[in-house]
Amino acid sequence: MSGPHGGAHHDAHGHDHDHHGHDHSAPADFSAAFAIGIVLNLGFVAVEVGYGVLSNSVALLADAGHNLSDVAALATAWGATLLAKRAASPRFTYGLRGSSILAALFNAMLLLVALGAIAWEAIRRLSDPQPVASTTVMIVAAAGIAVNGVTAWLFARGRRGDINVRAAFAHMLSDAVVSAGVVVAGFVILRTGWTWLDPVVSLVIAAVIVAGTWGLLRDSLAMALQGVPPGVELDAVHARLAALPGVAGAHHVHIWPVSTTETALTAHLLCPGGHPGDGFLSDASHMLKHEFGIGHATLQIELVAGSCA
Repeated sequence: MSGPHGGAHHDAHGHDHDHHGHDHSAPADFSAAFAIGIVLNLGFVAVEVGYGVLSNSVALLADAGHNLSDVAALATAWGATLLAKRAASPRFTYGLRGSSILAALFNAMLLLVALGAIAWEAIRRLSDPQPVASTTVMIVAAAGIAVNGVTAWLFARGRRGDINVRAAFAHMLSDAVVSAGVVVAGFVILRTGWTWLDPVVSLVIAAVIVAGTWGLLRDSLAMALQGVPPGVELDAVHARLAALPGVAGAHHVHIWPVSTTETALTAHLLCPGGHPGDGFLSDASHMLKHEFGIGHATLQIELVAGSCA
């Protein structure tokens, strides 16, 4: 489509979407994992609450609260993957794929809030240590390691390619770590009678998980603000576009996430020798997809510098 100033606009994405675009159905692969994780954690929450009250363990109740937050996190992440498959509409021209980004941000914040509640109760217990039924605590928490470990494993394969799945994985793995800490605390209390160790272990675990979750919060917030997705270097993409045959320069290069698994780009390319043709645009789109994972590329051709500012 020629512009009024001799430039040309082309949506390069359209040429290779059917064969080289992102697999938009990928989130559905985790539906079974979400369902299994929710059922396992709901059942375990009920068990932990019951035994936490009976054994008077703040660590066990904290673990139950953390597991309950994970049920909400899994439900949110699962709902986002379903919404992401909704068709585009006149108002939401990309569909609702961005809901996966909001889910990842929500889950990162939810995890930190849950850990804050754990820390608050643990600090309260430090000033008033309570007797703990250590053996019961150890048995229940050990079961928690198995439940959370299995659930985390279900999401392990997708944690690098989808920040929404990464958020679910982080929740499950952190719960497994919390449960392991509770087992250790229960064992030491059983041997020494140090009841103050129960809240101390809770605080240490909370601090470790906050440190590990900070990156998830940072990345999901950046994606919600349409920042360049993690793993994509703007300068590298800019340089690659500028080095294409017949291109004298590239500017107005913008990269943003459409969803937690899809990335879009718009760029202006200066081609003083004339419009390079559809083959060039198709090749450029293919390069962006396979070298940088950018599946939605829109390239605007300028024949004269600044003609399409």
